[in-house]
Amino acid sequence: MPLTVRQFPCLSDNYGFLIRDEASGLAACIDTPDAAAILAQLDKLGWKLALILNTHWHPDHAGGNAEVKAATGARIVGPAEVTRISPLDRIVADGDIVELGETRLEVMDTGGHTLGHITYFDAEDQIAFVGDTLFALGCGRLFEGTAQQMWTSLSRLAALPDETAVYCAHEYTASNARFALSVDDNPLLAVRAKEIFAARERGEPTVPTTIAREKATNPFLRAGDADRFAAVRAAKDAFKG
Repeated sequence: MPLTVRQFPCLSDNYGFLIRDEASGLAACIDTPDAAAILAQLDKLGWKLALILNTHWHPDHAGGNAEVKAATGARIVGPAEVTRISPLDRIVADGDIVELGETRLEVMDTGGHTLGHITYFDAEDQIAFVGDTLFALGCGRLFEGTAQQMWTSLSRLAALPDETAVYCAHEYTASNARFALSVDDNPLLAVRAKEIFAARERGEPTVPTTIAREKATNPFLRAGDADRFAAVRAAKDAFKG
């Protein structure tokens, strides 16, 4: 049976994600950006939370762990770096499998934004929860890792099936599109940017995206190698548009 995803905005520009394995009825949250919002959504949906799945240690991703665990009893799973701000019930790393009922989530090392950042990939349903590694038309800043590390991580994500739905953790797409247009004259990007600006004017989310869409239009995935990626990342860091 399929995995159901419920997405909701929280904080200033984060997205919260609740997922439910329909075979077992068990649910998990991807990160804990806003404990109150997560608990309100669980109450609204009537879902029982079994797992908290952290992608990395930043407070807008793991800062609500304690409150959500206290309210639900959920076990906290994540990379070792999360212990910098929160205890973990299970530490996971590249290649590990996290089971939520009948749903199997593969842990992928996608470091670069932070050194230990991970992605959770559901191969059967072709869904990836990428945290702050890959954004619609963007990628995460290199707070801890190198350009080579991030390029390797983005290349791993780009190798996933084209149909993979990519759930990134922030609504940064309009600003990413303005930057992308400044460095890439790709006609497909121009069309997509127009659609993005219109969607945001209507208050609609631009997440999830897909691997195919990002490979076709995201200047970070189109860079070609780590050196050119580093140049694009540096340009984005300096961009004022």
